[in-house]
Amino acid sequence: MSAKHPIIAVTGSSGAGTTTTTTAFNHIFRQLGIKPAIVEGDSFHRYTRAEMEMMIRKGQEEHKSISYFGPEANDFGKLAQCFETYSHTGQGETRSYLHTFDEAVPFNQMPGTFTQWQPLPDNTDMLYYEGLHGGVVTDEHDVAQHVDLLIGMVPIVNLEWIQKIIRDTSDRGHTREKVMGSIVRSMDDYVNHITPQFSRTHINFQRVPTVDTSNPFSAKSIPSFDESFVVIRFRGMENVDFPYYLQMLEGSFMSRMNTLVVPGGKMSLAMELILTPLIKALFIKRQHALTTNDHQD
Repeated sequence: MSAKHPIIAVTGSSGAGTTTTTTAFNHIFRQLGIKPAIVEGDSFHRYTRAEMEMMIRKGQEEHKSISYFGPEANDFGKLAQCFETYSHTGQGETRSYLHTFDEAVPFNQMPGTFTQWQPLPDNTDMLYYEGLHGGVVTDEHDVAQHVDLLIGMVPIVNLEWIQKIIRDTSDRGHTREKVMGSIVRSMDDYVNHITPQFSRTHINFQRVPTVDTSNPFSAKSIPSFDESFVVIRFRGMENVDFPYYLQMLEGSFMSRMNTLVVPGGKMSLAMELILTPLIKALFIKRQHALTTNDHQD
């Protein structure tokens, strides 16, 4: 953690509202005049899509599972190093994983490949990470220790599966059978490396459908935000102004002393109301640390 170079990590997997999250953070950054360094979690995959398929087949022959949720397919050490380097110097490297043809064409590459590593922009105010492993901890690597504000985006698992099946078949050209196989293959890594992160987060936003998702493998559409609630859990945070949130978010209620429930359509507003003062506090702390350092120099 660093006052001069704070890190915000949004961690979680598909179906929690990634687009809504990105929109909310971009609005907050613009409103506060913050220049973020953007880091995508997929940057730290070890393998291209073709290489990953080869590793999966090899794993099957050896009766081992490999998935994008686990350490075999991701370089947790490089991710931890990126966070540590940024927290000390405000510098680091990133790249992009090109999921689709539309993303790959500008780089004259095939989908499922990476762009070259590039330095992060100079003079950024904070690092913003969004991906699968912003709060991961293993015996070898502790990514979470470097994060100043850790946010979990957590769909219930049936919603996550619906989102993955529809996204991967519609947008990425995979067969339904291949996606279902990926879900089954990923379960060990999901249990061991994804879910533990949500006990380390400062705030979780968990989307819960209010429609029947009992069989996610037969779903034809993703439940809309208006067909869901968002459960927001706060951990280890003082002076949370729950009466203000209840007043501002129509239809919201408290389910536990540390848990706010809001209609799904209010998710973006809830994120901005809750996160803006927290991000502003990090920004002010950074400015104060820089000013103090200048005076000392």
